[in-house]
Amino acid sequence: MLNLSATEATPAGNVPDTARGRDDYEIVRRTIEMISDRWRDQPSLDDLAAHVGLSPLALQRLFSRWAGLSPKSFLQAVTLDHARSLLDASASVLDASLELGLSGPGRLHDLFVTHHAMTPGAYKQRGEGVEMRWAFHASPFGRALLMVTEHGLAGLGFSDGDDAATLADMMNRWPCATHVEDEAATAPYAARIFDPAMWRPDRPLRVVFIGSDFELRVWETLLAVPFGRATTYSDIARHIGRPTAARAVGTAVGRNPISFVVPCHRVLGKGGGLCGYHWGLTRKRAILGWEAGVATG
Repeated sequence: MLNLSATEATPAGNVPDTARGRDDYEIVRRTIEMISDRWRDQPSLDDLAAHVGLSPLALQRLFSRWAGLSPKSFLQAVTLDHARSLLDASASVLDASLELGLSGPGRLHDLFVTHHAMTPGAYKQRGEGVEMRWAFHASPFGRALLMVTEHGLAGLGFSDGDDAATLADMMNRWPCATHVEDEAATAPYAARIFDPAMWRPDRPLRVVFIGSDFELRVWETLLAVPFGRATTYSDIARHIGRPTAARAVGTAVGRNPISFVVPCHRVLGKGGGLCGYHWGLTRKRAILGWEAGVATG
C-alpha cells in the first residue's frame, strides 16, 4: 500500500515538488491508462483502486486533488461522446477567436501569451547562435522539460522516466543551438505555466516560435483554440488558407515544440478520436481531463 501522506496538501492545478509530483502523476497515469483502456466497461472506483494498489477512498482523494474531478467524472470526460462534444461548433469557435484577435499576441484561453517568431535565418540555421537554457521540473503531467531563450519559452516536453531521451528529443529540434542546464532560468516559467492562479492578462507569458513559415501559421492558429474546446486538422488547414493540407497540418501539430502552452492536445480527429500525441495518448487524456476540472472548478 502506498503512503499518501506526502500528497495530502497538493491541490489541483498547483505545481508539486519533484518527488511528490512524480509519485502523484504515476498513480494518476496508471489510473487514466486503465480508464482509457476500459472506458467501454465503465470500471468502478474499486476496480481502479485495486489496479493502482490504493484504497478507493485514498484514490478518490488523490485523483480529485490532482484533476479537480473524481475518477468517475474523469471517466465520463474521456469517453468518445465527450471528445465529440468538444468538437461541437469547433469551426465557429475558432472563427470567432480569430476574428476577435485572440491569436497571435493575445489570449490563450485563461493563460495569456505573447509570442514572436525567430527570424527565418535562425530556423534555417537550426538554432545556431541561439542560447537555450533548460531544466526538468515537476508538473501535473509528470516531469516536464522546459527550454527558454532570452526572448521567452521555446520548448516544453515531458519525460516518462527517461530524461535523457526527452532532452535529446528537444535538443535535436535545434541541434546547432547552445544548450545550458539552468534551473533558475526555467523555474519561473514552470511555476506560471502549470498554476491557473498565475494565468494573468497583466503578466503575459512570453513564448518564442522557431519553425518554418507553415509551422508558425499552424502553431499560431492553435493558440486560438479556446480552453475546454477542440478543433480538427482540417479546420486548421482551412483557417490558414490551405484546405487540402490537413496531413501537412498534422505533421506541423506533431512538431509543436511548446506542448500544453500551445495546445496541440486540443486537436482531435473529425469523429472525435484523440489521434496521436507526441508525448503519449495517456498524457493527452490527462491534460484534457485536467482542463475539464479547471474549467468546472
